[in-house]
Amino acid sequence: MSAPAPTRQAARVPTLQVRTHAVADPGDLLDLIPANDSVSTWVRRGDGMVAWGEAARIDTAGATRMLDADAWFGRLREGADISDDVDLPGTGLIAFGSFSFDDDAPAGGALIVPRVVVGRRAGHAWITTIDPDGAAPLAIDGDRAPLALPTDVTYSPGAVTPQEWKAKVADAVARIRAGEAAKIVLARDVWATSSSPLDPRALVTRFSHAYPTTWAFAVDGLVGATPEMLIRRERRMVASRVLAGTIRRTGDDERDLAHAAALARSSKDLEEHEFAVESLARALAPFVESANVPEVPSVLHLPNVMHLATDVTAVLQRGADGARPSALRLAAALHPTAAVGGTPTADAVRLVGEIEGMDRGRYAGPVGWIGSEGDGEWCIALRCGALDPADPRRIRLFAGCGIVAASDPGAELDETEAKLEPMRQALLG
Repeated sequence: MSAPAPTRQAARVPTLQVRTHAVADPGDLLDLIPANDSVSTWVRRGDGMVAWGEAARIDTAGATRMLDADAWFGRLREGADISDDVDLPGTGLIAFGSFSFDDDAPAGGALIVPRVVVGRRAGHAWITTIDPDGAAPLAIDGDRAPLALPTDVTYSPGAVTPQEWKAKVADAVARIRAGEAAKIVLARDVWATSSSPLDPRALVTRFSHAYPTTWAFAVDGLVGATPEMLIRRERRMVASRVLAGTIRRTGDDERDLAHAAALARSSKDLEEHEFAVESLARALAPFVESANVPEVPSVLHLPNVMHLATDVTAVLQRGADGARPSALRLAAALHPTAAVGGTPTADAVRLVGEIEGMDRGRYAGPVGWIGSEGDGEWCIALRCGALDPADPRRIRLFAGCGIVAASDPGAELDETEAKLEPMRQALLG
């Protein structure tokens, strides 16, 4: 009898040689990305990291997909030969990952260790090379082929039409008023097709330049610019940003200020936001010694929308094993939050599955990076699109919003249209 096939969780752990060196400021990080089949980026306000090549990878699935990836990375780190002359979060051994929203989604998750990383943080710049099992180093100066811009982009409905989606919102409102949940987050998808193959470098560059205060990312075919930090860990300190409650910008500064004030007073939006903050605080509590949770949200201004925002900070405590949980371990514990599922979370996520009518894939799942010491940043994959692996000209765009008892289906559809705007702008030829 032949031996059983290895499971995804039993992925081989290679020996890696990791070298990080300080370098002069490299300029715009996104200009450095070569034409490569495996590109990872994580950039905000010009700082962050760009990476290419693949030194190691694990693909996971199921409810333990993030924990399996975290354990694999821990074994990888233990066997790696690491020399780090910079010693900042993001230097040394690093992996980029994205994970599905649903536990049973076919999209599963992936954690990828690149071959070359160029980063900048707080005025310090570096290059990391990661070579597996004695392989020859990958050229740092790869082919800098010009960015290929999208051409003649057309759009088509995704799983449901806009009218069908409004009916689903009405269904969710009825369920909420019947007491099945307090909040249900519904999303919709739209397909965009270019007449030429899409270049993730071009898309993430446009995201970064248009929305510099967001985290612009490209990880394993998922490309976007998310404003919502699920968890950031830097040694003992952790931080999370909750966004819930949205209003579209008009382009007129005075009107937008009035709209921001109305958003801050809106009982519907404040209720939705409070659900999300409480959900985050409860999930984080077992891992921290103390936490600071502001009582009143602020208004985050983005070029296309404004959100109610709350930034939560906390101090990590050690677990039973004496270690502090990694950023990815924390992301696994926090996902899904009320901001992307609803309240109560378990009931709301079940209702999403019944009502929404589509597989979210990795939309609204964690996306980010983890480093040598367990530090890292994991955002919620919002304002994003998933490149079609079967057709390089197509990308699936997503947007969603929180539904509560006072929600109006037409207004909620308008909110998704506003949230789709960043992706549509990135796809302009």
